[in-house]
Amino acid sequence: MEKLNVKLVKSLIGSKKDQIATAHALGLFKIGDASVQPDNAPTLGKINKISHLVEVTKA
Repeated sequence: MEKLNVKLVKSLIGSKKDQIATAHALGLFKIGDASVQPDNAPTLGKINKISHLVEVTKA
């Protein structure tokens, strides 16, 4: 299964509560935090919700 590197590149300050919760669910708390996530539908949905805050690359 493919993996995705997800990195928080913009601040969560001013974001909606559900967007902050989504970032936390992906393991992203501060700018520069990164996590490796599986490339599946639920993960892509989370990434889509906060796409303006993160940078995604294939692992």
